[in-house]
Amino acid sequence: MSDKQPHPAGNPWDWPEPVWRGVVDRARAGRSLRPRAWPGGARCAVALSFDADHETIPLRDADESPMRISQGQYGARAAMPRIRTLLRQEGIKATFFYPAVSALLHPEEARGVAEEGHEIGIHSWIHERNTILPYEVERDLAFRARDTLEQVTGQRPVGMRTASWDFSLRTLDIIREMGLLYDSSLMADDDAYELTVGGEATGIVELPPEWIRDDAVYFNMNRFGGLRPYTPPSAVAEIFLAELDGAHAEGGLYLLTMHPHHIGHRSRMPVLEKVIAAAKAKGDCWFASHAEVAAWCKDNAV
Repeated sequence: MSDKQPHPAGNPWDWPEPVWRGVVDRARAGRSLRPRAWPGGARCAVALSFDADHETIPLRDADESPMRISQGQYGARAAMPRIRTLLRQEGIKATFFYPAVSALLHPEEARGVAEEGHEIGIHSWIHERNTILPYEVERDLAFRARDTLEQVTGQRPVGMRTASWDFSLRTLDIIREMGLLYDSSLMADDDAYELTVGGEATGIVELPPEWIRDDAVYFNMNRFGGLRPYTPPSAVAEIFLAELDGAHAEGGLYLLTMHPHHIGHRSRMPVLEKVIAAAKAKGDCWFASHAEVAAWCKDNAV
């Protein structure tokens, strides 16, 4: 198979049916894996995740600006201690998706996170964009990232979240070859589902994120671009809590994506604190890692 799948020829409105069906069937939502019940009679699963990008975003862009690098270092230096302390105080296990380069830059942090019982997930090599890479490069970086994370943390990852959720035409092939339990990059549902290719079930669990439940879209800042943190923390808390209420009402999955260099600021940590408090106040939420949720859904789907 070639390293890149060519873009279908011609105008999309002229594509024959097999072409557009093939496009949508490359990584499709198959059967729902929403379980009949959650462990211990819980009504809702709460899966908190942190993409520990740290310095890798400017590095990926070949941006050597000390200012941009320092923004990423903030995530490791100031934010991660706050996040780890809060999770420890609340007795909650979460999932930390690491670019391998982040783990290499901050090995004591990554090891400490794993030793505290949190899950370590694959999040690229250096936050690269998969859709612009040849297949062989994407595959090599994914395998290198997995092996590096295991070497640094002592924990072998079982799940992947592509950097920026940039899922290429061949990413699912790589996930299957790696034998991973789950992916968390695609957005076809609120609850877990099985990924299919061309109608074929893959056995891979998809734990769908969503931009609505991602702190970056509200808090990102680019001095020379159009990105500005226009949304105040109070409004972000309102959105996140409304999503939690909806997941609880439906008896489903609440998956929240955060980034230390965003959520870990003094004015923003209360957003996470409010989400945890609200979930605990409901009395029947199961806080779990992504791996725990994926395994439960795979084994207990209706």
